Amino acid sequence: MRTGQSAGTGGTGPGVGLYDPAFEHDACGVGLIAALDGTPRRDVVEAGIDALKAVWHRGAVDADGKTGDGAGIHVEIPQDFFREHVEATGQRPRGGRLAVGMVFLPKTDLGAQDICRSIVETEVLHFGHAILGWRQVPIDSSVIGEKANASRPEIEQIMIANERGVDDDQFEIDLYIIRRRIEKQVLARHVNGFYICSFSSRSLIYKGMFLAEQLSAFYPDLLDERFVSRFAIFHQRYSTNTFPTWRLAQPFRMLAHNGEINTIRGNKNWMASHETRAASDVFGAYNNELFPLIEPDSSDSMALDGVLEGLVRAGRSVPAAYSLLIPDAWSKKQDMPANHRAFYSVCNWLMEPWDGPAAVAATDGTWILAGMDRNGLRPMRYSVTADDMLVVGSETGMVPLAPEEIVENGRLGPGQLVCVDLAEGRLYHDREIKDMLADAKPYGKWAAEVTDASALVAGRAAPRMFARDELRRRQRMVGYSMEELELVLHPMVDDGKEPTGSMGDDTPLAVLSGQYRGLHYYFRQMFAQVTNPPIDSLREYSVMSLITRLGNMGNIFADEPEQTTLPQLDSPVLTNGEFAGLIEQLGDKAVWIDCTFDAEPGPGRLTAAIERIRGQAEEAVRGGAIHLILTDEHVSEGRAPIPMILAAGGVHSHLVRQRLRTFTSINVRAAECLDVHYFAVLIGVGATTINPYVALESVADRQERGLFGTRSLADCEARFRSAVDAGLLKILSKMGISVLSSYRSGYNFEAVGLSRALVADFFPGMTARLSGIGLSGIKRRVLYQHRKAYEESPVVLPVGGLLKYRRSGEVHAFDGPLIHMLQSALATDSYATYKKYAEGVYALPPIQIRNLLGFKSDRPEIGLDEVESITQIRKRFSSGSMSHGALSKEAHET
Repeated sequence: MRTGQSAGTGGTGPGVGLYDPAFEHDACGVGLIAALDGTPRRDVVEAGIDALKAVWHRGAVDADGKTGDGAGIHVEIPQDFFREHVEATGQRPRGGRLAVGMVFLPKTDLGAQDICRSIVETEVLHFGHAILGWRQVPIDSSVIGEKANASRPEIEQIMIANERGVDDDQFEIDLYIIRRRIEKQVLARHVNGFYICSFSSRSLIYKGMFLAEQLSAFYPDLLDERFVSRFAIFHQRYSTNTFPTWRLAQPFRMLAHNGEINTIRGNKNWMASHETRAASDVFGAYNNELFPLIEPDSSDSMALDGVLEGLVRAGRSVPAAYSLLIPDAWSKKQDMPANHRAFYSVCNWLMEPWDGPAAVAATDGTWILAGMDRNGLRPMRYSVTADDMLVVGSETGMVPLAPEEIVENGRLGPGQLVCVDLAEGRLYHDREIKDMLADAKPYGKWAAEVTDASALVAGRAAPRMFARDELRRRQRMVGYSMEELELVLHPMVDDGKEPTGSMGDDTPLAVLSGQYRGLHYYFRQMFAQVTNPPIDSLREYSVMSLITRLGNMGNIFADEPEQTTLPQLDSPVLTNGEFAGLIEQLGDKAVWIDCTFDAEPGPGRLTAAIERIRGQAEEAVRGGAIHLILTDEHVSEGRAPIPMILAAGGVHSHLVRQRLRTFTSINVRAAECLDVHYFAVLIGVGATTINPYVALESVADRQERGLFGTRSLADCEARFRSAVDAGLLKILSKMGISVLSSYRSGYNFEAVGLSRALVADFFPGMTARLSGIGLSGIKRRVLYQHRKAYEESPVVLPVGGLLKYRRSGEVHAFDGPLIHMLQSALATDSYATYKKYAEGVYALPPIQIRNLLGFKSDRPEIGLDEVESITQIRKRFSSGSMSHGALSKEAHET
């Protein structure tokens, strides 16, 4: 049962059980039809309906055979159709375009319906436009399924006249502001089941939770010969492990999207920060009333649509706004024209790419666009006919076309676009539209002003920071072991890549371990699932990027040169020499913050230190600091290091809440950071750059002792960073993400063993299904390590035992002596030896969560005669049977 619907959305609301609205994704059929001569035509609408019906198989069907995941069509408003309806009521609308709002209202709550209508009418009149009446949209509910009908909203249209006499563009801006004000008013009144599909003078959306073939039967309007249009965008939804609803059916207000936005967590988080700076003169006094651009409980596609619409209404064309959100892979494309590269470079400064599989069709009523993501992970094919029709969609043959009718056909490749200027009546191919975008402003001049900090600091050397004894103390303090130095650090330098190990981890969860485990062990990486595929970071290296922007990120609604004057790095990982060089480049715009705390026993010391750090960060940013430097290097016998994941996450989340995050970069010097996962977690919780100074000092120490042969220190450091960079790309690729800036602050982890309160405070939005230790538990573990580092003389690193079983090291489920005992029991067929083995297993400390569970003794036992024999089970069991919940027998055999 779904409960707790969010006010004003009609959606599934906050998480219920293991469901979370943040996981809403879909994989669908999408496409568009456009009249290239810019003339409204009936055959465009008919072709759109037929094409939608042809991709019915790309949607899911409920058990009733009639309820679907959602389908819809986006067409131009047939002005004559609605004028005739208005005139039939005795009104004579003045000249100019009529606007139509397609509105879903709560079906069974008449009081809520009246509240919604009142809010809509009040806001329209507030802007000085005229209301020409409400129209109950004709529907045939008999054609849809029982479940779809049970959740069906009341569907009405409101007709609005441009009483102010403004031009068409300003009328659209007025309607956008009105709609956003309406939505916020309804949300504030806690009304469920309200949603505006479209609110425009140019276009109209018919959609719902039905099958594609039911669209025109459910909405008879679409069969009317007066329904003509210059374009039709269609969409058949297939929700992936999510709940279908009427409002989540596509198209949305501007786009229809087939695919997944794998960076959606980071994109949503960054949009909340970007909105602080977003301002456009076209919105005037209403600018701040438009936010948040992303509606509550939005799916990934709906969130993308909301941001695209905001950018377009602020003044960008649809192709320009799309290119800002889903850019081509520009950084490593050798054959990309220089003007295109400059354009995308400037886009990179303004916005983190919305990355993931994407085939998109979009329109604002004047432009219509079809585009592909940088990897080309969704199909998109097109045809141009002799009678000036463009057909684009997920499949060939959606609209039957005779060969002699086709004058051109092809497919969109990775990062490619095809667009139509409906007003001009012109088709733009990929090169043409990108030339137009790139030449619109002097992007080449602006891009040349970007400071390439990597080139300025590359290869810079730094003096050693610590003597060998002090280095050992610091290694001991943050949990380094000989095993990690030998099996993790050394191969990263020796081989230039991250070391690999056997699959599986039989050591205890960090929260259950009796050994010190760094905070990064409490973060489990998420990965691409179902239809959002992972990427091969080696074969698809050309589309991946670790480019890192520093400093103030500017106004996403503006397109001005001052937004490109800050430094840029090729990688977020800095050697000690490069870090020193970067600090020189940043000058007085960088503020240092000490991330240590009082090591004396006592309550609240870590909490107080974190509050100090957050306060200093806020004060620095408000004072004009463009770069923050968080460092734990100032440890001493009286000062212990704050885990840098906690410090960076704490500062980032605090600045986001204070609406200050986009004004600064967060650069960290982290002693504990050694393996690639630690780097990924730091970036995932908001860090901009990382200097693993103790790890690099460890490299220098081993190089000085000749453990890397004849390699120079510069070569060793470069190989270490290359290993980290390659490891980061591999982690991104597992999530189906290509761009580091979209992974940053995305919290693409699940917390295991951290308290929910700590996660909510420091890493908001990150999944934490089980609670665990908080700040006090973390403090105890850190202080234990700190005390050991200063009590031991000489300091000796522990041997380890996390990666390989060692008697004095970490507990392993596959305990060496116990495994030998099991082998002996099997070899000698000794049940007594097996019993000893079983007793030894039960005597192990908890390793996994299941080890904390037990059996209730008050449950009656089931007799063995009631259990089916293994012989009977084997008659019908096959290995494929274990996966039949996901794939059919035919798919397995294929």
